[in-house]
Amino acid sequence: MTTEKCREMGRPKDYVLDDFVELDLGVERSPRDTIRILRGIAELSQKDLERLTGIPQATISAIENNRQNLGVERTKAFAKAFNVRPAVILFPNWKSGAA
Repeated sequence: MTTEKCREMGRPKDYVLDDFVELDLGVERSPRDTIRILRGIAELSQKDLERLTGIPQATISAIENNRQNLGVERTKAFAKAFNVRPAVILFPNWKSGAA
């Protein structure tokens, strides 16, 4: 998916919880894993993500490789680029029934 296509996707549609089946793969993800996964789904390079977020490619690489902390402002920038809520990135292992 190109950068333009990612922007055209718009706001995600509202989903009905009953449309989904809970799946637990037993795999714990970190916020850095989530960023890498979202970037892969959107078919964006780190340079593409740099253009969308203003975060330098070297910093994106450092975040994805656990050499740099994510931080609140960067989380917001990534969330905006991927059109998700920041909580999707910060709490990738959260389950609605856990609260």
